Amino acid sequence: MKLTLVGSRYFGAAVFDRLHQEDVTIARVVVPAADDRLALAALKAGIPVHALENPKVVPGEAIADGTDLIVAAHTHARVSDEALARSRLGGVGYHPSLLPRHRGIAAVEWTILEGDAIAGGSVYHLADGWDKGPIAAQDWCFVVKGESARDLWERALAPMGLELLARVVRQARDTGTLPAFKQDDRYATRAPMIKRIVSVKEEEKPMLTSLVVTVIGPDRPGIVSLLSAKAQGFGANWAGSRMASLAGQFAGMVHFEVPPEHADALTAALLGLASAELKIVIERSQGTPAPSGRRVVRLEVVGHDRPGIVRDLSGALAQRGVSIEELHTEIVSGAMTAEHLFKVKAELLVPKSVSNDDVRHALEVLANEMMVDIELGEQA
Repeated sequence: MKLTLVGSRYFGAAVFDRLHQEDVTIARVVVPAADDRLALAALKAGIPVHALENPKVVPGEAIADGTDLIVAAHTHARVSDEALARSRLGGVGYHPSLLPRHRGIAAVEWTILEGDAIAGGSVYHLADGWDKGPIAAQDWCFVVKGESARDLWERALAPMGLELLARVVRQARDTGTLPAFKQDDRYATRAPMIKRIVSVKEEEKPMLTSLVVTVIGPDRPGIVSLLSAKAQGFGANWAGSRMASLAGQFAGMVHFEVPPEHADALTAALLGLASAELKIVIERSQGTPAPSGRRVVRLEVVGHDRPGIVRDLSGALAQRGVSIEELHTEIVSGAMTAEHLFKVKAELLVPKSVSNDDVRHALEVLANEMMVDIELGEQA
């Protein structure tokens, strides 16, 4: 049984490893780039690699001669009719939903957004358009309340996909045929890429007093909960923090925002937590309005990590006279691919001469270029 594996990234490499446990031959892997994780795994195993010239289409010549079955594992390239014709049994792919539900690129995300109680995975024939081919195998699982798309993918849908693909490959090897159950289009739903949204809303922000609290002492359970409980009692907001345990010592800085009338009482309450071992220092400042002629805007950006995101973001804003007052960035793992997502939270000072529509348009253009989700909120 000879396979051509078309795929990429984490899931493509995981399928490659899983199929190596079966009595089949992977004759070639087809990848979008020569440095893809799947390509590197194949080269290490001595398997020929074909890197696509056009990452959107798998041409006929990409398929190894004598291929019995094409297996697609996380590919955004369409396997062409010419490619399918070069395989004795055609091709199958894995989709992380109970097809025909959630056809599209963001199936796991839409499973969570729609509040589905049950999720699943489908191995389907690569024919009749995206995710529309007959079903070869399916399985299902419950969705745990409160879990994210990434949680669902890692806990259930990725392992399910590995087993379903292995099951289908074994059946093709042992019987020379594949099941094919037509999808019922009456139950089809779409799961397109999550739309980029830029929202601007007027919001009155009350003047608050900032308390920056520094805490140092022997590390022990309950220090953070003590601070939080005191702050809650005076209507304070935990605006930010940095904490660490170093050589057995707890060191933390917390920024509280509190109504001015409660600032003195909260300061006294926090200082009351101090002891011979726990040192507490508090710095206080009044919230200041935006400089004359400007307004404060909060910005959140989430997108696939790549070099130059901050440069492009700051450049697009600077062209409109927008300055960045505060900036916080982090890199996190994505839901389905184990590739990294880049998150930005920023506070901007926007000239009043620049309209909300101008800011919105600039960021929408950037969102399309960067494939990111952007949220924008204005504070009066």
